[in-house]
Amino acid sequence: MRSKKSLRDLGELKIIKIIERLIFEKTGKKLIRDDCFFYTLKSEITKEGGPLDNLIFNSDMLVSSTDVPSNMNHYQIGRKSILMNISDLVVKGIAPKGIIISLGLPGGMKLREFRELMNGVIDYCLKWNLDYIGGDLNETKELIINPTVFGIQNNSHIIYRKGMKEGDLLITNGKFGLTGVGFDILINKKGTLDEYPKFKRSIKSVIEIEDLGKEGFILAENHLVTASIDSSDGLFKSLKDLMLSNPNLGFEIDYNQNLIDSEAMKYSKEFDIPLENLVFNGGEEFIHLFTINPKILDKVQAIIQANGGNIFKIGSVISENRIFIIKDNRNIELKNYGFEHFRKTN
Repeated sequence: MRSKKSLRDLGELKIIKIIERLIFEKTGKKLIRDDCFFYTLKSEITKEGGPLDNLIFNSDMLVSSTDVPSNMNHYQIGRKSILMNISDLVVKGIAPKGIIISLGLPGGMKLREFRELMNGVIDYCLKWNLDYIGGDLNETKELIINPTVFGIQNNSHIIYRKGMKEGDLLITNGKFGLTGVGFDILINKKGTLDEYPKFKRSIKSVIEIEDLGKEGFILAENHLVTASIDSSDGLFKSLKDLMLSNPNLGFEIDYNQNLIDSEAMKYSKEFDIPLENLVFNGGEEFIHLFTINPKILDKVQAIIQANGGNIFKIGSVISENRIFIIKDNRNIELKNYGFEHFRKTN
């Protein structure tokens, strides 16, 4: 018989002990009990002989009311909270090393739900060999997971947003539109996988996000990239963010099968929904965008494929602070897509 206990029945100390026990069972490591958390920087040397002298942090908060569709289970929520934080490091070519997680937990959350949540968190940490060091715990009205992840990297191997040049090619490690379809089904249509079996990949792209690719590591190690960003806020906004870091430059995007997932094309036709909205405004794809010198495209493709990765050429950098799509042999300017917190949607 499943336990009906809630977190409020346990109290903070017992909840922390459950976290400690789960981590120890899966990793053999104990949480640090102190006022601060300490992580020993191992003595590592790069190929060039220089020290790994940059400690890089990222923190993305997951809030259940805005980041969790009702169809997600607690294991998937925990997994997503880690994936979304790791993504911003990986796209920079930085291997995540450790993580601190602050948890805001509703008192009425069931103990079994909490265990599922923490298993999702710990399992994805294990997948990336990420040390779960510790964190904070509070009772909140809704579920909040606030990780801080860090990695160590030499400055010469970090891919920044700034650095792209006119004529550079824009490449990605995935195609767009799936999450746009998934969110439309789950949120706007209140649909389920059983009701929309033809769009299984789209729905799963939202509730069970595909694992991150490691193309960023490969490209950074080989110094093949001029700029990068992850697309978690939508393709259009990600392109705008790159433009903010690279004044007077913009993009021409090839509106074709390299850019758009076939399932999004099918959904757009069947339900008469603008394909541009699904592709540029979906968000939470966690697809990685890179710019490269056009002279090395073949070299980049060969290296990525040799390491089990994949890339798609979707456009180029132009000397104008605008974004165009090339569609039916015409240049069409895109003006207003992408997600922003606190922005009105009507």
